[in-house]
Amino acid sequence: MDWLKFMYDLIAVFGFSLLGIILMALGYKILDWVVPADFNKELEKGNLAVGVVVAGLLIGIALIIARVVGV
Repeated sequence: MDWLKFMYDLIAVFGFSLLGIILMALGYKILDWVVPADFNKELEKGNLAVGVVVAGLLIGIALIIARVVGV
C-alpha cells in the first residue's frame, strides 16, 4: 500500500511541477505582450535593470502560482 501512495504522490509532484512551469511561461508571455518594452531584446543587450524587473515579475508570478496550486 505504501508503494502505491508513493507513486501517486510522485505523479502529483511531477504534474504540479509541470503545471507551474507552464503557468510561469504563460505569465511571462502575457506580461511581455501587455508591457510595451521588448524584454528579450533588452536582456540580450545586457540591460541589468530589465533583468531585475523580469526577475521580480517571475518571483511574483511564482508566488501566486504557489498559492493557487496549494503549497
